[in-house]
Amino acid sequence: MKQELVQRLGQRSATIGIVGLGYVGLPLVLRFCEVGYKVIGFDIDESKIDLLMQGKSYIDHISSASVGEARKAGFEATSDFSRAGEADALILCVPTPLSKHREPDLSFVLDTVASLLPHLREGQVMSLESTTYPGTTDEELLPRIAKRGFKVGEDYFLVYSPEREDPGNEHFTTRTIPKVCGGYSPACLEVGLALYGQVIDKVVPVSSTRAAELTKLLENIQRSVNIGLVNEMKVIADKMDIDIFEVIDAAKTKPFGFTAYYPGPGIGGHCIPIDPFYLTWKAREYGLNTHFIELAGEVNRDMPKWVVDKIATALNDRQKSLKGSRILALGIAYKRDVDDMRESPSVEVMEILRDKGAVIEYSDPNVPVFPRMREHNFKLSSVALTPEVIASYDCVVLLTDHSKFDYDMIRANARLVVDTRGKFREGFDTLVKA
Repeated sequence: MKQELVQRLGQRSATIGIVGLGYVGLPLVLRFCEVGYKVIGFDIDESKIDLLMQGKSYIDHISSASVGEARKAGFEATSDFSRAGEADALILCVPTPLSKHREPDLSFVLDTVASLLPHLREGQVMSLESTTYPGTTDEELLPRIAKRGFKVGEDYFLVYSPEREDPGNEHFTTRTIPKVCGGYSPACLEVGLALYGQVIDKVVPVSSTRAAELTKLLENIQRSVNIGLVNEMKVIADKMDIDIFEVIDAAKTKPFGFTAYYPGPGIGGHCIPIDPFYLTWKAREYGLNTHFIELAGEVNRDMPKWVVDKIATALNDRQKSLKGSRILALGIAYKRDVDDMRESPSVEVMEILRDKGAVIEYSDPNVPVFPRMREHNFKLSSVALTPEVIASYDCVVLLTDHSKFDYDMIRANARLVVDTRGKFREGFDTLVKA
């Protein structure tokens, strides 16, 4: 059975089912279609399915033309999970957020598996790509599949292969980013390598699903800790009246032993603010404390409040109260040149300002209307930027440094600029670095 599945995957005659058609799942759809596989996409969001079936994209950095090509190649999107039996491979790309108590929320994964279970069949491989704590695949997915009567490693195959998407990064694609893969057994790993080896330039095998799960966490914890460090350095440099961006530029001239990380108003995205705490939670099971991880998280979570304090102080220096001031947030996506709002620190800055009585609006070329979010509610649309509009605000705060912004125009017309990204340097009196 294993050999037959490996052969079908190698010949690209297998059908690929991708569950979750967001920032991770949709690029995978396009890549599998590109090399000739039949692909079925599963999602519970009917609006996404309708757009995809029309050949339209709902993600800024993914073109509708590429979705249209996938449709021509036979791609279908559906909310009918009973069709899971048509797939030879099921790849799960669903969210793994944190609960209100900052503990892992596996409900999306487990609900998805529950929807698929009645329709699983022998000779399939299931791959989990959602970031999670070590042990999830073995402890949560395996027992559920085995309960259906399958013998994992013999007539059903299970792997973990963490996503490594970086939305908006033009230097890497789904094909060129090396892919880590761990299997429940050697046979499972062999199937996983056959699955991804056809669409990814380099697949990196590891000894187990747990090793693959921890690999993903290490990647993002390293970033979280280093961003926390540079955010703390920014606060120290500010007190000493030193430009932290000048310091970083000087330090990165060292050709060894230093990697440049840049401060901001906090951290955002689907990985770095969340993933480290999956390990923190799991480590408690072993009686361990994750000091670096928790300290970095604390520093990064405090940054939006620090930015608001800088705004309030800057307004006060100009005889203006924060309450009642009109403030424009420039950029609300979590990073430059994407439309991804997940865990964006910009939103927290906006909420704190609103709660303190400021009149807050935003401008973001990639987010025309403030989206529906689980924990945030703003009934706002993006403000079109003109010299008159910029001049009408008491303060303009740069939170996400999109390349589409006209920084010279902003510089020339703003009454007050609070810059959290180091985009504006010296040269005008109304600049406050935050």
